[in-house]
Amino acid sequence: MSEHVIEASTSEAMQDLGRRIAGLVHGGDVLLLSGPLGAGKTTFAQGFGAGLGITEPIVSPTFTIARELDGRFADGSPAHLVHVDAYRLGGSAYAPGQDAVARLLDELESLGLDEELEDPGENTVVLMEWGEQMAAALAPERLEVHIDRPLDQAAVVSDDMNGELTSDGVRTVTFVPVGARWESFDLR
Repeated sequence: MSEHVIEASTSEAMQDLGRRIAGLVHGGDVLLLSGPLGAGKTTFAQGFGAGLGITEPIVSPTFTIARELDGRFADGSPAHLVHVDAYRLGGSAYAPGQDAVARLLDELESLGLDEELEDPGENTVVLMEWGEQMAAALAPERLEVHIDRPLDQAAVVSDDMNGELTSDGVRTVTFVPVGARWESFDLR
């Protein structure tokens, strides 16, 4: 399996990419979004939701951990999107001898998300932000979407904003297909 790398120069381009990917998914699929804060994960998710015909706003579920929304797959069949933000999961308060994966699965179970994430229903697709730490525990077959916003001198703002990146700048999106389900993944 090979990686696919695409550049998205605007938020509209990122949303379009999300829409394209939504046209390729079907029930049972798991997608993991990763990237630094402000990289465009939620923007991608908004396009993904639009691609599934979801009319409700797609917002980062940081404080709710997960949102469930209904739409339609490209073939017209019902789609149930579980949009998860795992940013606050996996804290450092481990039980003696407990590993990070076990801790995360315990947290997911306490939220009622473990079964849905490990074995999504035939109409369910899971889109998880900040999910890379759970990749091995969650799904042996998944599409990993890594969004990067490299440091670009043109994107650095003036000193009055502490030299942080603006929301402008080209994003590099790397798709990593994992498992037999994604063997034929191709964005060309």
